[in-house]
Amino acid sequence: MSGQSLTDRIAAAQHSMTGSAISKAVCKATTHEVSGPKKKHLDYLIHCTNELNVSIPHLADTLLERTASNSWIVVFKALITTHHLMMYGNERLMQYLASRNTLFNLNNFLDKAALQGYNMSTFIRRYSRYLNEKAMSYRLAAVDFTKMKRGAEGVMRTMNTEKLIKTLPTIQNQLDALLDFQPNSNELTNGVINTAFMLLFKDSIRLFAAYNEGVINMLEKYFDMKKNQCKEALEIYKTFLNRMTKLSEFLKVAERVGIDQGDSPDLTQAPSSLLEALEQHLASLEGRKLKDLSAAMYHLSSTYNLNLSTTSMSLTVGFS
Repeated sequence: MSGQSLTDRIAAAQHSMTGSAISKAVCKATTHEVSGPKKKHLDYLIHCTNELNVSIPHLADTLLERTASNSWIVVFKALITTHHLMMYGNERLMQYLASRNTLFNLNNFLDKAALQGYNMSTFIRRYSRYLNEKAMSYRLAAVDFTKMKRGAEGVMRTMNTEKLIKTLPTIQNQLDALLDFQPNSNELTNGVINTAFMLLFKDSIRLFAAYNEGVINMLEKYFDMKKNQCKEALEIYKTFLNRMTKLSEFLKVAERVGIDQGDSPDLTQAPSSLLEALEQHLASLEGRKLKDLSAAMYHLSSTYNLNLSTTSMSLTVGFS
């Protein structure tokens, strides 16, 4: 048995009769079968995003229409299919999704048909909020943070101070929405939610890489910043430390369900002395005295072998 419902078969047949190959593929990717969308349907839809004669609005609208279903399975798989296309499809799709005033409006979604529907509805609401935030990030920054060039010459490492302080909170918001998915390993009980979690895991690794490199760049620039910029940068860094803890918990769930951790970041935090040095530098700019700044900087440099001065800093937060 394929697991497709009679409704699925009728819908697919209707799309075949009307000649809508995209609608048929979307229908087949989002059946009532309790498993992730089939690769052949996802591959076809990825191919469609690269074809200039394919209407991206039609493809997106067809996916959005599937989220109007009462079935948690159909809605969850429509979100997964959209996420998959965001990750692997042509950028035209992301551009269109980001241009819409609204994307997924599922804050009140609830499938009451069965106990599993109640449980999965919670994750559908969280997942849709993440995809909305992913599209919003693209709208604000005109870039997909999970796909940007990395390394010393990458986008986040070479970004200027003003843009960096504006961009890092956008990354933080997207990461927050992702980590709010918050499953326990015993809640990853079927092929649908497991597929969604795998996509979120991949996004978390790439998103944190951009976040991490941006924070490194910010810390390198910190001692050259103006007072107000230092204030913002310090709050961004404190938030970053908190997100590292939350991401660590998220990755532990992935480890417990057997996801390969080979690409996971090293989340060893920088010494607390670094935060103290940043706070002391801001205090000095504000005319306050916490501790002797130069002594703190010397201690930090000698103890942790960091290249720190009042004008420059080089810090590498581990990422494998």
